[in-house]
Amino acid sequence: MISEEEARRRVLQSVGSLRERNIPLPKALDRFSTREVVARLPLPTFDNSAMDGYAVVASSSGKGARLQVIGEQPAGIDRELRISPGEAVRIFTGAPIPGGADAVVMQEDTTREGDEILVNVGVDPGEFIRRRGCDLAEGQKILARGERIRPTTIALLASQGFADVTIGGEVNVAIVSTGDEVVVPGKELDQGQIYDSNAILLQVLVQRCGASVTSAEHCPDQRQRLIEAIQRGIKSHILVITGGVSVGEHDLVQATLRSLGARIDVWRVAIKPGKPFLFGKAGGCAVFGLPGNPVSAFVTFLQFVRPAILKMMGANNLDLPKMTIRLAVDLATEGDRTHYVRGRIENGTCVTIGRQESHSLFGLSQSNALLPVAVGESLKAGAIVEVHTWD
Repeated sequence: MISEEEARRRVLQSVGSLRERNIPLPKALDRFSTREVVARLPLPTFDNSAMDGYAVVASSSGKGARLQVIGEQPAGIDRELRISPGEAVRIFTGAPIPGGADAVVMQEDTTREGDEILVNVGVDPGEFIRRRGCDLAEGQKILARGERIRPTTIALLASQGFADVTIGGEVNVAIVSTGDEVVVPGKELDQGQIYDSNAILLQVLVQRCGASVTSAEHCPDQRQRLIEAIQRGIKSHILVITGGVSVGEHDLVQATLRSLGARIDVWRVAIKPGKPFLFGKAGGCAVFGLPGNPVSAFVTFLQFVRPAILKMMGANNLDLPKMTIRLAVDLATEGDRTHYVRGRIENGTCVTIGRQESHSLFGLSQSNALLPVAVGESLKAGAIVEVHTWD
């Protein structure tokens, strides 16, 4: 049994980033940029009005001033108008500022009288003008290498005229669930059988990472059937097998992988739940063996499979989001493994949820945080702790 840190190091050392590709901006959401991108235009690209109103010369536009309206500048093509003191141009939000103007007075603060306006407030230079480059300077970094591309990132790239972006390769994942006792949802259960929740759990976790599920199948505890499923699965970048990785007579995964020439780099990790975890390589495929209990499968996926997928996609941050929060209950760990306690963040505190056992799927479904409690650690209610989140 090895430490979680050593297991993660071996996993990440064994996988690399896939070949980058260009894709259109609308398809880049939640992907990872493989190149640094800098602004090629300032934002705004020209001085423009922040309000509907009148462009004026501030020094000639004090309260009570009458100004001659000499034209109109809507948003769009610059009409290259120019004003002098005592003049004004009707202007609209986003429209270019006419030459000579150094302020905009809101239309609500004026009274229109034919071709003149009466200014009803004081006007300061620069008022309601968005200056060129005040938001973003030309050459400023707008996207880091390995950064996740968010909806607002896509909008920023579009504002620079980019139609596509370079991202990491698409990761393909095959999933195999095992066990004679497991039945695909939709079929009838016999006494002693359970429905397969792990396969669908792993599918949606893979999709949440931004990877593609190439196949998902169930395999009974039969060596030849398992061989065939593994041979199909290792055609993908990653194969995730759940169940059958422990040491019982019906746990066939490790021996079957070795018989097919797979190299096993990790076997059993000091975390709870999730001790019977396996990682290795079969040709160019990264193979993960996750425990059959659903909470164990969930925790080991987040701690080992997820960072591997993200690294292959080109991400620079492989960790789960973290939050510092106040603990609502006393907690302690006994034994020789770090315990990932399932909890829920509510009203500014983290409370434990449900039974803290590896089969307790309902409690897991109600949680949104994992709190790692180290070996020998004792935490008191009210302590400030760091939790991992996934929702």
